[in-house]
Amino acid sequence: MVDSEAISVRYFAAAVDITGCSEESVALTQSSTLADLVAVLTDKYGTEMARILSVSAFLVGDELTRDVERATGPVVDVLPPFAGG
Repeated sequence: MVDSEAISVRYFAAAVDITGCSEESVALTQSSTLADLVAVLTDKYGTEMARILSVSAFLVGDELTRDVERATGPVVDVLPPFAGG
């Protein structure tokens, strides 16, 4: 990617089970949105990850959001429902 940057993605709950890790680095362009991140993670981990991401919230900086049109930041936490989700 021409203007790529490494985004640190931290996983919790069911997302850890799917990825097998609690944190990884993902290369995205500087203008990437959470939708772009979701697409990359879905491509990498498949339909089960897509299902989890569709019900997850994302913590970007101090903002908790479900708006996938929001820009990513240097760190994104993926927060699936923690119980009964």
